Amino acid sequence: MGVNDDQTWAARAACASAPPDSLFVRGAAQREVRGRCFSCEVRMQCLADALNSRTTFGVWGGLTERERRALLRQYPDVTDWTEWLASDDEAAAELRTPMPPRIITRLRQQQAGLRSC
Repeated sequence: MGVNDDQTWAARAACASAPPDSLFVRGAAQREVRGRCFSCEVRMQCLADALNSRTTFGVWGGLTERERRALLRQYPDVTDWTEWLASDDEAAAELRTPMPPRIITRLRQQQAGLRSC
């Protein structure tokens, strides 16, 4: 049974006892929510689940909905985000670090550059 088939990781999440609405915030409040994510033991499972299910709202695995959309656009052929997040890809390696990723900004810039060509 894969991580995405077994949701028991959610009970171990740093946000498990937080009110559900606290994860669905906008603007500066997202920084506070994300801060909790980066110390969470199941952050990668959470992020993989959100990416695999294409969850559109809230902060999941330390990424906002905009950041997840950018990642999904940059890697449209990924079918198993759990596997990809464990890979040697530069973006995956950065996402595994316990801090807000900068790779998402670079992905957005690359996408903007492709659109202007």
